Amino acid sequence: MADTLEVDVHDVQSLLSSSERDYLVRNNGDQVAISTLKGKKVGLYFSASWCPPCQRFTPNLVDIYNELVVKGDLEIVFVSGDEDEESFTGYFSKMPWLAVPFSDSETREALDKCFKVSGIPHLVFLDESGKLLSDRGVEIIGEYGSDGYPFTPERVKEIKDQEEEARKNQTLRSLLETPSRDFVIKANGDKVPVAELEGKTVGLYFMLSTFKRSSDYTGILVKVYDELKAKDSNFEIVMIPLDDDEELLKKELDNIPWLSLPFKDKKCEKLVRYFELSTLPTVVIIGPDGKTLHPNVADAIEEHGVNAYPFTPDKFAELEKIEKARLEAQTLESVLVSGDLDFVLGKDGVKIPVSDLVGKHILIYFSAHWCPPCRAFTPKLVETYKEIKSKHDAFEVIFVSSDRDQASYDEYYATMPWLSLPYNDKRKQSLSRTFKVNSIPLLVALGPTGKTITTEARGLVMLHGAEAFPFTDERLAEIEAKFADMAKGWPDKVKHDLHDEHELVLTRSRGFMCDKCDKEGTIWAYRCKGCDFDLHPECALEKDEKDKGKPNEGWVCEGDVCYKAS
Repeated sequence: MADTLEVDVHDVQSLLSSSERDYLVRNNGDQVAISTLKGKKVGLYFSASWCPPCQRFTPNLVDIYNELVVKGDLEIVFVSGDEDEESFTGYFSKMPWLAVPFSDSETREALDKCFKVSGIPHLVFLDESGKLLSDRGVEIIGEYGSDGYPFTPERVKEIKDQEEEARKNQTLRSLLETPSRDFVIKANGDKVPVAELEGKTVGLYFMLSTFKRSSDYTGILVKVYDELKAKDSNFEIVMIPLDDDEELLKKELDNIPWLSLPFKDKKCEKLVRYFELSTLPTVVIIGPDGKTLHPNVADAIEEHGVNAYPFTPDKFAELEKIEKARLEAQTLESVLVSGDLDFVLGKDGVKIPVSDLVGKHILIYFSAHWCPPCRAFTPKLVETYKEIKSKHDAFEVIFVSSDRDQASYDEYYATMPWLSLPYNDKRKQSLSRTFKVNSIPLLVALGPTGKTITTEARGLVMLHGAEAFPFTDERLAEIEAKFADMAKGWPDKVKHDLHDEHELVLTRSRGFMCDKCDKEGTIWAYRCKGCDFDLHPECALEKDEKDKGKPNEGWVCEGDVCYKAS
């Protein structure tokens, strides 16, 4: 391979060949002359079977490739990072494109170096002359799919400009129709023209049936939809299905009363990007004029039901006033008492009236045995509880279980020294709505009046333990003042031999691992954010000690990328 590594225009023939080889291979063993790539755009796909992000991205790339290869001007070449030929062969068998032979490790390594591959999956595109089009192929395809072709910055800008123009002139039809489709479908497959929905308030329901939170929400939405349709026929829902399995979608359609885009319709992917979807469930409201009324009313529907309709700014202002009044009137009894359910359980199973807890500081702990972060946090909370309880008798914790059966609840609660709601208590639903419990563990702090102090007490316990009690803003201000005093006299920035390429900045930290002593730290760190490098202040300021650190070896997988450790 020619040693022209730092230029932006490459000779594809010399880039991909060696002195012994002028061909690439297919997964059936066929050899394909590199010269056949002449006049084509070429994507170099750096990937490996052991890399989870690669395993997730490759099926998407296969779909895009199969859609675009018919143009006749694109080819992709797999550059493997696998460690043995068996792994390479198994992984390559799923790919319809070409590959550098696994045996030619010299060329594969040279390509890594040429395109400065520090993380995989990594996808580089070259134009017909070998000029670099983009080294952000993974990112562009992930966001724009085949619409991103030919995957250049210019094409990305063009798409963004088109989307901005579309927002200015948004209509229901521009959102839901394509050049080849002007309808949505019913559960039985019947077509309904999008034009028939114009003038209505329409909810776009982004749905992924394999995501439990999303599938659970569907039942809530069905109930609200049926109530609204009985009162006002000027409302409709169109589901935006995100499933990859058509059978799953058909099963979902059997249980819903509303309309849907077809399976794997291109508009589904575009609408995810258009509305910058970041969470599920999401229900976007489109007003009768075709403009977006609200980016996501899923929580409002769950909390207020039909009372959130018609989802206008005036309606949300009204709901906000109601919510503010509710919070101001909140007491421990209003939170924990529901009809005859006016008690919690003690460790011996005895019923303790909620009235006995009035005037105390209360932590409500939403947790479950099956949840690893919960099991990790519970011992810290037990330690904190005992320390606070030894000093403040007017304090209690109440466990609200999300366990899946009585036995799991019993086993988990046995590790806790505090009170609990009974297993499967119906108050859990209202408590989850009141405190907007979307994930666990969650720790809510109530003051002696029963009003909410914070729903983020878990982070305070992790950071400060019993010192955080009673979890008020005033107490946190006292702690912050103490931390500020702790750092007096420390320099804002330091240089250290373990990381001499950048300065380390004194930074507040919830928690970190010191890269010098390999021990955990909190509160203050000397940090290089770009390199994710942290030192305890005492390690950073320590003088005359030789570097004992050792660089990591191999690869580290984080999120959607596997990086070469440095």
